[in-house]
Amino acid sequence: MVLGIESSCDETGAGIVSGGRLLAHVVASSMDEHARFGGVVPEIAARAHLQAFDPVVREALAQAGLGMRGIDAVAVTTGPGLSGALQVGLAGAKALAYAAGVPLYGVHHLAGHVAADTLEHGPLPDPCVVLIVSGGHTSLLLVRDLVRDPILHLGDTVEADAAGECFDKVARVFGLPYPGGPAIDRAARDGDPRAVAFPRPLSGSKDDPYTFSFSGLKTAAARWAERHRRRGEDIPLADGAASLQEAVADVLTRKALAACRRYDVRTLVVVGGVAANSRVRALAEERCAAAGVELRVPPLTLCTDNGAMIAAVGDLLVRAGADPAQLNVSIDPSAPLEYAALHPVSAPARAA
Repeated sequence: MVLGIESSCDETGAGIVSGGRLLAHVVASSMDEHARFGGVVPEIAARAHLQAFDPVVREALAQAGLGMRGIDAVAVTTGPGLSGALQVGLAGAKALAYAAGVPLYGVHHLAGHVAADTLEHGPLPDPCVVLIVSGGHTSLLLVRDLVRDPILHLGDTVEADAAGECFDKVARVFGLPYPGGPAIDRAARDGDPRAVAFPRPLSGSKDDPYTFSFSGLKTAAARWAERHRRRGEDIPLADGAASLQEAVADVLTRKALAACRRYDVRTLVVVGGVAANSRVRALAEERCAAAGVELRVPPLTLCTDNGAMIAAVGDLLVRAGADPAQLNVSIDPSAPLEYAALHPVSAPARAA
């Protein structure tokens, strides 16, 4: 029985997994508190985690019909993420593990997103191509054994803004609420995805075919909206949202399928918050079916940040016989994804 804790951003999550089976899944979000600022405020997020930690863990234990004595290991996100938010989750996880006398595992947040799919579809094929698309990350990976082998990065974003960040920033320009991804998706339902010829950045790069960039797309969408406003016209919101969504989905799925062909992989796994986007899912299904590639996407409830996905990694680490972390494990807010386990150690304190 592995208890997983997630607190990297604005969701406090607790989940319990045993032998690949999901037994509990509880999330408390502070998103409404951040919405009036148009994005996540780190201090607000950290305080929200402090308030939500105990209730979320208690509810997860209740869902599974367990007490802490029934837990065999604790897994917690140790990076990447917001420093203060990560510290809250790690401190709580350390306390639980120490009090229960069970091992503690530090988990890379993005590996959690990958493992989330196993809770719905079972073990990952070896190998598989994984497309991670979230608010802070867009990565194309070649994954073999998730907890035993190094994770090969085929491509990442070349700037700080990932696909989810693109949706958030363009949504603000369009006058839509935060978070931008769901708002863009809703606005696009009645729009024409071919109405605006938004660019497909880095779609033809031969030297780095799997790298992503959304800065040009954001600029194009902002200028398109500005042109309408200068002329005193209302923005054709549905068409703009649908066209933006189409551009993002096109680039993501095109590169992912190209990687499947290049590495002769027959399974594509799409995970992360943007995997909940209706057009990304639909276009991935369409292109995978045409290419004879199996598509695996977690349920919507497991796409966004949650403790179940961290518990899933912890469960895999326990079954693989991986060494747990020590209680001096620390956080790494900018940790690269190299392995699923993430056990950074805090530097020893210097004498005064």
